[in-house]
Amino acid sequence: MSEGKSIIYVVDDDESVCRALSLLLKSHGYRVETFTHAVSFLEYNHPKLPSCLVLDIRLPDINGLELQEKMIKQGINIPIIFITGYGDVSKTVKAIKSGAIDFFMKPFTAATLLDAIVLAIIESKARNKKQAQIAKIWRNIKTLSPKELEVFRLVTNGMLSKQIASKQGTALQTIKVHRGRVMQKMQAKTVTELIQFAQKAGLTSSLS
Repeated sequence: MSEGKSIIYVVDDDESVCRALSLLLKSHGYRVETFTHAVSFLEYNHPKLPSCLVLDIRLPDINGLELQEKMIKQGINIPIIFITGYGDVSKTVKAIKSGAIDFFMKPFTAATLLDAIVLAIIESKARNKKQAQIAKIWRNIKTLSPKELEVFRLVTNGMLSKQIASKQGTALQTIKVHRGRVMQKMQAKTVTELIQFAQKAGLTSSLS
């Protein structure tokens, strides 16, 4: 299964491995970017396309597990497939717990890697879709006035309009107007959907 618009990154200090994987993946329709140092990968401008990273554990500057941690901290949300000739159980467990898609010992078959990449690309698409949804929610939140934002905060914490009016000492009709504008600006059809938006934006805990 090829994915012409997908990017496969390969980070391995062995140039022969990079060349071999690049040839294999390009022959299956993937765009490939190879790096022999983790720092070079971190400095690369990663486009918002479905992608995955085939990553060696042992690298000369930053090892694979350290790179995985740095990617998490920097918000580089690319699924990882680890490869290594020196793997052990503890490294495998740590990698998988930190979100790696798979972990292969060298040598591995082309079919095994390609199957894992298909799953990684599916995961990447799901992550990109989620990030796009969150970005849209935040764009909508930023259109709210201070009063509307306060109503949004209270509604998503389960308060009814009459409770909000009582809390703020404001006329019920005024709260209903603000609430209607919140629903419109947030593009929410129901209060349940509004609450889901707050949850996806990571606001529910800070809004309580």
